[in-house]
Amino acid sequence: MKIANIDLGPRPVMLAPMEDVTDRSFRLICRELGASMVYTEFVSADALIRDIPATVRKLSIDPGERPTAIQIYGREVEPMVEAARIVEQAGPDLIDINFGCPVKKVAGKGAGAGMLRDIPKMLEITRAVVNAVKLPVTVKTRLGWDHNSKIIVELAEQLQDCGISALTVHGRTRSQMYTGSADWEMIARVKENPRLTIPLIGNGDITTPEAACEAFDRYGVDGVMVGRASIGAPWIFRDIRQALHADMGAPLTVAERFDLLRRQIRESVDRIDEYRGILHIRRHLAASPLLKGISHFRDTRIRMLRASTLDELMEVLSQVQELIDNQ
Repeated sequence: MKIANIDLGPRPVMLAPMEDVTDRSFRLICRELGASMVYTEFVSADALIRDIPATVRKLSIDPGERPTAIQIYGREVEPMVEAARIVEQAGPDLIDINFGCPVKKVAGKGAGAGMLRDIPKMLEITRAVVNAVKLPVTVKTRLGWDHNSKIIVELAEQLQDCGISALTVHGRTRSQMYTGSADWEMIARVKENPRLTIPLIGNGDITTPEAACEAFDRYGVDGVMVGRASIGAPWIFRDIRQALHADMGAPLTVAERFDLLRRQIRESVDRIDEYRGILHIRRHLAASPLLKGISHFRDTRIRMLRASTLDELMEVLSQVQELIDNQ
């Protein structure tokens, strides 16, 4: 699959953009483990043009993580155009426009998935950003605002006509948020449209290698995007690549997976500071499938998620690994 001149190879698997998750360290780890392309956290156009430091830091890209997309969101044309030009100077491989985030503080203000209630404005923003930069521009969106407005088949054509180079579709409406099941039949209908010629990336419930294989084999997408299933489990990309291509070697051992969690912890602390770095990594630890189903784990889990120093957290993690080894 190619996005403009970016060759991602056959059946690519991408890391989805996720706020407070897809920082530079996590993106690099996911690329090392087989992700074909990675996306930054959401970048607010308004915050970027105001030069807010926390937002500007999101533009930092490690050479080892490429190809990388920087994703921007906003609700007005001019700020989105200005933000796209700033992002272009940061040197990503492409710019992605977020028309899919469902959370209230974004969609409720008309940005993200909120744009699904104002299609003319969505298309105006898309066309303006495409025309403002030389980098490839892509879009990520949802099926529609709610069950009664699943407009993605016709919307995909309209976005293509604006000049985007690829489209990612999350198989839920905004009203669904992250509940229920992703509707891959609708994603397949987008792909089956003979007038759609740009690559289509499917997103939603890609939680196992089997789900990724089905997305390609049954629904015919050009690429898949993994989101929440990668939190605390960056090795999912290796597992999927193994199923798709048998080119990543054997699955990682439990010890190797614990080593990856330790690396995430250390790099999170190094990137921010000890206290906030540990707060940031708790989301990964709480979600990690590596720590599910351990007998008599409740008290240890509480200690792990309450640890406030690097030494304490590493000690608890070693105890957790010992629990698993002894099961």
